[in-house]
Amino acid sequence: MAAFGMKGNMEMSRARVLVVEDFVSLRRFICSTLAKNPGLQVIGEASDGIEAVRKAEELQPDLILLDIGLPSLDGIEAARRIRKLSPASRIVFVSQESSADIVQEAFRTGAMGYVVKTRAGSELLEAVEAVLHGRQFVSSAASSDFACTTDRQTLNPHREKAVPGLVPRQAPVTRNHKVQFYSDDESFLSGFTRFIAAALDAGNAVIVIATESHRNRLFERLEAKGLNVEAAVEQGSYVPLDVVDTLATFMVNDLPDPARFQKATGDLLDAAFKATKGKPPRVSACGECAPFLLAQGKEDAAIRLEHLWDEIARTYDVDILCGYVLESPQREQESHFYERICAEHSVVHSQ
Repeated sequence: MAAFGMKGNMEMSRARVLVVEDFVSLRRFICSTLAKNPGLQVIGEASDGIEAVRKAEELQPDLILLDIGLPSLDGIEAARRIRKLSPASRIVFVSQESSADIVQEAFRTGAMGYVVKTRAGSELLEAVEAVLHGRQFVSSAASSDFACTTDRQTLNPHREKAVPGLVPRQAPVTRNHKVQFYSDDESFLSGFTRFIAAALDAGNAVIVIATESHRNRLFERLEAKGLNVEAAVEQGSYVPLDVVDTLATFMVNDLPDPARFQKATGDLLDAAFKATKGKPPRVSACGECAPFLLAQGKEDAAIRLEHLWDEIARTYDVDILCGYVLESPQREQESHFYERICAEHSVVHSQ
């Protein structure tokens, strides 16, 4: 990509960018992605809406990458205020939301681009280039119902139809991200068996991420309950995955990479929603990825991964159960970590 021209006689100058995202790991990913283009310069970062407005007024950036779900002031309202205080700044929303109503509302603020976070890895630089050259950009993951009616309609011609199950609901989603602390392997397997059996009985698709030993023993227990697990696997309603192989799809330098995580989970959920039989369609997921990282001494990685799963639970109709085999003495010794784990979940159980 060539260096971007921004202001007439400054055609070869670097475009000055303000990045607004409250999730630290994703903000770092966005900044590192922008750093791949020598024509871009990140001059500021912000983690909430009020700070974004203040920094936009102070820095007068050429471009602002703006999340919608921000604390203190949401991105839509922040954009409205920024347009008054820094009218020359071009805005690209980078958001989890993909529904037509929200995308349209974003463009009504005067924004010129919209990237769904699950596509940020492949579309962010393309969107930035388009907007800095005066063209609009809409993510391929945005709802196919969206139609921009502004005069400068140059939308992405390769936009795909979003999978209904993966489009965040306009009504509030009940966050269902549970953590269960088990005293031993036996209680772990019993808890996961109940969770999986209940989900399959309800017509949900189930994603299970576990060690080979646990996957095999769960298969036996589910079969003993009268469930035809082999048929469920063939139909795609039961998806057993290896914890090591799954982590390899999104771990970078011993930490979960947000964009890779969103791509990996997006593909999994896409397929799972298609296999659901329940009405409305719903997906359940249980696993031990974060506990596996904790067992390797990677506490920060485990917490970050739980946070990423929590974002999935807050956005989509997905029931999530995380299982830790952790004895009481361990919990006392690692009380700080225990509290951090609990904070990332909607419900905490122990047995």
